[in-house]
Amino acid sequence: MRELFLTDQQAYIRWIDLPGDGPVRVFVHGLGCTAASDFAHIAAHPALGGGRALLVDLLGHGLSDRPAEFDYRMESQAAAVAAVLDHLGLTGVDLVGHSMGGAVTIHLAAARPELVGRLVVAEPNLYAGGGAFSSPVAAQDEEAFVARGFARMLAVAQRADYAARLRLADPLAVHRSAVALVEGSTPAPGDLLAALRAPRAFLVGESSLPDADAEKVAAFGVPVIEVPRAGHNLMLDNPEGFALALAQALATAPASGHDGS
Repeated sequence: MRELFLTDQQAYIRWIDLPGDGPVRVFVHGLGCTAASDFAHIAAHPALGGGRALLVDLLGHGLSDRPAEFDYRMESQAAAVAAVLDHLGLTGVDLVGHSMGGAVTIHLAAARPELVGRLVVAEPNLYAGGGAFSSPVAAQDEEAFVARGFARMLAVAQRADYAARLRLADPLAVHRSAVALVEGSTPAPGDLLAALRAPRAFLVGESSLPDADAEKVAAFGVPVIEVPRAGHNLMLDNPEGFALALAQALATAPASGHDGS
């Protein structure tokens, strides 16, 4: 595990750095998750042909710190991930984001295009309104959710694997992140994705279809790749299918990432 102290946030952001030759791939997880639990098995999959992988825990999640004054908005999380890339001297990376992490990676690619060579988002939050998980969280009062709602959510979680990941998240971070997803941003991640010049791809689970966002991005000219036998948690529902779809998505353009010091 590696870490970087973010002076503005007075907090450490942490990541796992898996060595390898070739393109540098940066994986960003969704709300209430961790990068290692969601992406370690994907980063090591033979379909991706090796390469260095950074598994980044967003602030308030996994092993990263939980700054109480942080707003946990997607733009702010994107800036924190960008700081990691700057610290490592990396540009032109392959950036992969799932769900909330997809929105974070889109903001990062839009704000710092030199850092991103290729972008792959898996069922990202593209517009305001939230989703099946974030909307009920955001509907609760922040103080009440931190005091009681988070524990109730853990107790009734339908997926044991999600509850295991969620236990590592900070309740305040989960609530503020959910509120940010429901409120959305201006411009919206969907509009930013449409305007990006970097090669892009959109992954969607077979069980999530029909998917309005997938239809929208297809109209933007973004390739949409279906992961069979998978729902929203694509990389856990069908790791093999997700890895193959990711490899296909990353084949849309030559790699441009490089190692820094």
